[in-house]
Amino acid sequence: MEHPLTVGTDGSASALRSLDWAGDDAARRGLPLRVVHASRWERYEGTAPQGPERPGEQVLAENIVASAVEHARRRHADLTITAEVLADDPVTALLNEGLHATALVLGSRGRGEIAGLLLGSVGLTVAARARCPVIVVRGDEAALAGTHERVLLGVTDPADDLPAVRFAFREAEARGCTLEAVCAWRRPAQEPPDAPSLPEDARRYHEQQAAAVLADALTEAAGEHATVRVHRALVEGQAHKVLVHRAAAADLLVVGAQRRHGHFGLRPGRVAHTALCHAACPVAVVPRHA
Repeated sequence: MEHPLTVGTDGSASALRSLDWAGDDAARRGLPLRVVHASRWERYEGTAPQGPERPGEQVLAENIVASAVEHARRRHADLTITAEVLADDPVTALLNEGLHATALVLGSRGRGEIAGLLLGSVGLTVAARARCPVIVVRGDEAALAGTHERVLLGVTDPADDLPAVRFAFREAEARGCTLEAVCAWRRPAQEPPDAPSLPEDARRYHEQQAAAVLADALTEAAGEHATVRVHRALVEGQAHKVLVHRAAAADLLVVGAQRRHGHFGLRPGRVAHTALCHAACPVAVVPRHA
């Protein structure tokens, strides 16, 4: 049996949206769904039933998971669902779950966070460190409902992006939608020795370089998923800005994890970080060895 699609829940509205998205995706791909909740450091203010005594944290955590499972079963009665309360902090629990998951699905906001803030530290840390793809469910209703019928893929390096390319093709195939593969390019401040001297020729040179990168990245997966309609786009500009702009017309944005160490630890890379915080659709961050 394939590893499950694992979704983290904390009982928040954001978690409910991610649960719905994960259930729909698991049903499309024929995967079991696993619902998990980390309880060790969480406080569930405002979630306890009213009465003379408030139940303990463990009971509240179990209620959150049970409610999530019941909700998922109402949406997909035939889906195989397992659930567990994990006695650990959220980051550690999710990273451990990711060792045996097809992908991790998270909401873009936790309980008590204010709408409009950037993605919290848990989502960014898990996206930067997980061994499996991490999908953060965010964006408008059109994207969450899949009405654009388009999966957007960002490509920067054929070798590093191959797992992301394969993931994007599988998603597009399961959805029966178009895959838009984008390679953003820019003229460098210092041109390479073999670049043409005339501006228009240099522009065409860099665009051709981007086209070669895109072709190298897509060839193998395109052959394995021949039914997927692929639209290739070469766009001049910064990759993180280009992808966020085009994500407004996509149901899912897929990017590779270009992991880097920063002031606050391992980060998922500039493109992924920007997408996770600003894209108008769910974002899948795929590690190099997924």
